[in-house]
Amino acid sequence: MRVLLTGADGFVGRHLHRAFLGQGDQVLGIDLNASPLAYGGDALDFFRTDRTRFDLAIHCAAIVGGRASIDGSPLGVATNLALDSWFMRWLAVNNIPRAVYYSSSAAYPVALQQDDGHARRLHEDDIDLDHPELPDATYGWAKLTGEQLARHVTGEGCRIVIPRPFSGYGGDQSTDYPFPSFIARAARCDDPFEIWGSGHSTRDWIHIDDIVGATLAAVDQDVVGPVNLGWGRATSFDELAHLAARIAGYRPQLKHLSDAPQGVPHRVCDPSRMLGFYQPTITLEEGIKRALIS
Repeated sequence: MRVLLTGADGFVGRHLHRAFLGQGDQVLGIDLNASPLAYGGDALDFFRTDRTRFDLAIHCAAIVGGRASIDGSPLGVATNLALDSWFMRWLAVNNIPRAVYYSSSAAYPVALQQDDGHARRLHEDDIDLDHPELPDATYGWAKLTGEQLARHVTGEGCRIVIPRPFSGYGGDQSTDYPFPSFIARAARCDDPFEIWGSGHSTRDWIHIDDIVGATLAAVDQDVVGPVNLGWGRATSFDELAHLAARIAGYRPQLKHLSDAPQGVPHRVCDPSRMLGFYQPTITLEEGIKRALIS
């Protein structure tokens, strides 16, 4: 295939790029940061002027960051809205037959992500685009808007799969995110082991190799619409810290930073739709081991 990949030097983008090259596809990678995998350029300018017809377009370009970025830079979402809207317009203008638009678990209603004792698993149908509920911060609103636009482009004939990754992680992820920060603390044998918030908030962790594997499988099997990427396993930040420390070979005391950002209390997916075409292979324990030795 001839593939366009924006954000090709980012965490998800660079792993996707290698995977598509590995199966013999021709990939044009775009990223603000020039690299061996991408030429340096602004995807927004590309969408405004390019008239090339690709077999597949994957949109990973975005202003991203961890919880501090989401809570501390709410206007950064304006760039993402512009990128997403021009991407969708470009798909329609160029009659691109197949696309991947990465949404996020942040698009789900925060009312469904509370620590209410019911351990709810979020299902794709919990987002009603006709009657959207409050998502997680402006980042969640941007993803909801992108999904709305994708629905209209689908009406123009482009078949779009919309992965909603939950807590994606990997050994080469930026330390702006919790997982690599925890790995760094465990590798140093930090004691006490610092954790933002109460430590009780839960997340559903999925390794970057499984995000890529699920994406490739979705494209290969012509999956369309939203699909959760996760294990459906609730792991608290305290549990993640204990796991990382145990695998590193020590038992620290935990130190909770109550004034730090921590996000919603409970975010875990129902992975049933993904399991219909892809089975994840890398458990959280295995992912921690890989990160500690990388």
